[in-house]
Amino acid sequence: APNTVGILEGSDPTLRHEYVVFSAHMDHVGVAANGRCQARGGDSICNGADDDASGTVAVIELAEAFAQLQPRPRRSMIFLTVSGEEKGLWGSERFVSQPPVPLGQIVADINVDMIGRNWKDTIAVVGREHSDLGQTLDRVAAQHRELRMTPVNDPWPEERIFYRSDHYNFAKKGVPILFFTSGLHPDYHAVSDSPDKIDAEKEVRLLQLVFY
Repeated sequence: APNTVGILEGSDPTLRHEYVVFSAHMDHVGVAANGRCQARGGDSICNGADDDASGTVAVIELAEAFAQLQPRPRRSMIFLTVSGEEKGLWGSERFVSQPPVPLGQIVADINVDMIGRNWKDTIAVVGREHSDLGQTLDRVAAQHRELRMTPVNDPWPEERIFYRSDHYNFAKKGVPILFFTSGLHPDYHAVSDSPDKIDAEKEVRLLQLVFY
């Protein structure tokens, strides 16, 4: 499946030549017959509601929100949903190797993968210590305490999550990244990762934080 890319041009004559990417992967592992997840009873469909429909919806919602701003954001924005993440980050690798804009003009990648479960008021943000994006995030979170969303460092270093989602291909190219995730759960890569388990109210607050 192809990647999908939407570009919202910025309003500043100079800064519109810089691009912030919001990314998520739209593929999942398919059906239990391929060995990537286990069937349960008669259910063999691996829904992927959290992994990563939650992130795909987030990118679409962010695109809609930013497009309604008047004036538009000063920098340009790329809204990117990639395929092939579960195969080995294929879609994001393709994007950074053949980007629609010069790679040197991409100033950040904000990646969202599995953001609809687990804690109500906390979000893990991987890679925040590698650039001043982490400081910006903390400042914005402090300004919007009404969102009740506290960003924390990677609580699962043993899982090597930094290397397991699409932001990694941007980081390898020197692009600053933030990776938002609620982490793993018993429904990870299982037929039970279903839409009814998504905490939509929590995801709304998180996306407002990302938007700000």
